[in-house]
Amino acid sequence: MSLIAGFRDILEAGRIEYEKQEAIDFYMAETVEPKTACCKTGLAGYTAGLYRHLHWHNRLALGENGAYMKWLLQRQNMAGKIKMVYIDPPFFSKANYDATIRIPAGGEKGDKELSIKHLAYEDVWERGLNQYLTMLTSRLFFIRELLAENGTLWVHLDWHASHYVRVLLDEIFGADHFVNEIIWTYKSGGSSKRHFARKHDTILVYSKSDNYDFQPLQEKSYNRGLKPYRFKGVEEFQDEVGWYTLVNMKDVWQIDMVGRTSAERTGYATQKPEVLLERILSCCSQPGDICADFFCGSGTLAAVAQKMGRRWICCDRGNLAVSKTLERVLRDGQEGEPVALEYSKKDDCSFNRGKLLAEKRVLATVSSDRVRVQVKLDRWIPPFDDVRLEGEDLRALKKVAATDSLRLLSYWSVDFHYDGNVHRPEKIFFRGNHKEQKLIPSCETVNHKGIGPISVVAVDVLGNRGQIVI
Repeated sequence: MSLIAGFRDILEAGRIEYEKQEAIDFYMAETVEPKTACCKTGLAGYTAGLYRHLHWHNRLALGENGAYMKWLLQRQNMAGKIKMVYIDPPFFSKANYDATIRIPAGGEKGDKELSIKHLAYEDVWERGLNQYLTMLTSRLFFIRELLAENGTLWVHLDWHASHYVRVLLDEIFGADHFVNEIIWTYKSGGSSKRHFARKHDTILVYSKSDNYDFQPLQEKSYNRGLKPYRFKGVEEFQDEVGWYTLVNMKDVWQIDMVGRTSAERTGYATQKPEVLLERILSCCSQPGDICADFFCGSGTLAAVAQKMGRRWICCDRGNLAVSKTLERVLRDGQEGEPVALEYSKKDDCSFNRGKLLAEKRVLATVSSDRVRVQVKLDRWIPPFDDVRLEGEDLRALKKVAATDSLRLLSYWSVDFHYDGNVHRPEKIFFRGNHKEQKLIPSCETVNHKGIGPISVVAVDVLGNRGQIVI
């Protein structure tokens, strides 16, 4: 059967998958209240404060997005609450994508910075295009239910399958709710002698109803010859290129990819530039609106939404994606709503995969009921059985783990008042910049005697999380 002939079967299979999706509870494991980080000489010591809010918190979930969206709908009353959804799903490229992971130099002579490749996500489908389109179809049904009546959906794809997905979107959202086909063109990437260089992605935009929120953006339109027209009633401007007018933005966007030396660069495969998401959020959402990305990858939507005062929900099934997203939002030090890290008990074995060893010491008695306490990291043990590395990269990782395991950590945090349920870090420590990459291995505070357990959480460069309660 041809693909076109089987489209109705694909649509029905996706609908059945959507309707039969198992309801799985997600639990809050960690909450962090963003504050401006205190960063000196490249070392970021982050005081987050206790999470005391009863209102909204931005949500970052580790797990399958279908199960998470079902939970949002059934248990969190989120139907019709999300103003904008942007998804950047796999493109049906039939390839796997690596992230570039950097392990900082050690203290011993000869311990140079290491660069290894780690699997970021898979885009290989055993049952081919039908399986891929069925997966997307079920997710699109969930998204339609979550979207507000004045909301929009932005689906980011490329030449591999965008034409097929548009047919699905016409069926699920209605052809009359098509808003735009955005062409994002860029310079980076390879070329071929067998076809013109493929230098653009496609972003399909659909609305939930006819009453969708949209604010036109403007762009420069340079005059012919770059000279002033001097037409009556036409406002003209001049820059270093020449004379121009401002017009409503067209559907072809020239935006550079994230450069290799860019401060945005996370090392995550297929990372999208913040400028692209800034443009999207600006035209279809207002401060305070809820925006979502259920294939969040390196977390560009979360990072941009946090900066722009939007509330956000993000989900990914990859530990590396979730850890990169959380680190990115916290490193930016933006004021905003608290961030909650959520996971399902079904995924418990993949949530806390690393083993952290740390100790607590009472340094001094401050008063009759208060003592100065120090928490110090001792060792980090990665989950080697679950590491997607091989050859020289795996040997290098094992060598560092055996000799200086704290080099493998990206950041760690401590909750001095752990309630036995949710980790609420009061201090977070990141590595510094490229000139000074040391990670502070200990911290101190003054606590009441017998206050209870202390929770310490660490996250390594591969996205593995580990927690110890002292």
